[in-house]
Amino acid sequence: MIELPESYVLATQINGSLTGKTIRSVTANAHQHKFATFNGDPAQYEMALTGKRVISASLGMNKNSGSHVEILCADTLLVVSASIRYYTPGEAVAPKHQLMLEFEDASHMCCIVQIWGSVLSIPAADIGDPEKYPGLHMPTPLDDAFNMDYFTELIQQARPILSAKAFLTGERRIPGLGNGVMHDVLYNARIHPKRKIDTFTQIDKDKLFNSIKSTLRYMAERGGRDTEFDLFGNAGGYKTILSIKSSGLPCGVCRKIIQKEMYLGGNIYYCPECQPL
Repeated sequence: MIELPESYVLATQINGSLTGKTIRSVTANAHQHKFATFNGDPAQYEMALTGKRVISASLGMNKNSGSHVEILCADTLLVVSASIRYYTPGEAVAPKHQLMLEFEDASHMCCIVQIWGSVLSIPAADIGDPEKYPGLHMPTPLDDAFNMDYFTELIQQARPILSAKAFLTGERRIPGLGNGVMHDVLYNARIHPKRKIDTFTQIDKDKLFNSIKSTLRYMAERGGRDTEFDLFGNAGGYKTILSIKSSGLPCGVCRKIIQKEMYLGGNIYYCPECQPL
């Protein structure tokens, strides 16, 4: 999947660079991936998309595919929860991809599933039908609708014994907020990933809500994280505070060493001083 800042960046860049292009050919599922999801038979994508013009792209968010990019191609909607890369005419295309669109100007767009992800092709007429395009669209932390009342309800509905990491990244309560962006969100809120939400004071809840809103907005506005890549293969301009790049280095605030450990099926990074358990 792709996380929220990168979905925002990809949608913005597609709107700026790919709209108006007409699809000349389509290759779907050329490189099979165990955890790549398609809508129906990938062989049908060629018929659904060939000859269609890219109209627009937008950021999407739902319980099924998490944070994703919705690309409207005439009467067909591509819903992509995977890395997206654009190649100019003559540029070598990635050899392994789950969907490749060739445009009439000989440029290409490839969708590449890494760990897991989805590439769905949906007739635009089916978008409002929950049986044909399942998943409730949800507000993103970039939206005004994601306010303190909405966040408070999420906490109230969660089991109180959940850790901060489990609350933020589990059950897609906040699609697009995954293990990657979580670390800086919790660091800025000064909350340890293992801390139980039943220990949160109102001040902690306020700090976490404000960090979700401001950290993700800052990441998105700076082109995504420096650990990820945009539509053109460039690393994002947001310098991550806690990630594999900072593990074992001094914290920028207190100078304690950034810790790394396995927890709930993935690595967590934290400062033991700024984020006490």
